[in-house]
Amino acid sequence: MSNHSPIIRRFRLVAILEGISFLVLLGIAMPLKYFAGMPLAVKYVGWAHGLLFISYILLAIPLFTRLKWPSERVYGVGVASLLPFGTFVLERRWLR
Repeated sequence: MSNHSPIIRRFRLVAILEGISFLVLLGIAMPLKYFAGMPLAVKYVGWAHGLLFISYILLAIPLFTRLKWPSERVYGVGVASLLPFGTFVLERRWLR
């Protein structure tokens, strides 16, 4: 794993940041928008989350091409990005 550790390390970092941004979007920014009339919270947090999501997907590609992860894990990576706390579970189970 040592020669592939930079690939995994970068993906782990982005997976954790993407998960945090998703929780902030759902738990803080959206309530601010709908209950406090602050739509800019969703705009900025949503933008950051979108960039992290794209980075997450792009950084997942080497896991399957260079590290030869099995194809069924593609679905796991995709599902993890759509579920709250999903990227944390993914990071814990497959990347440590």
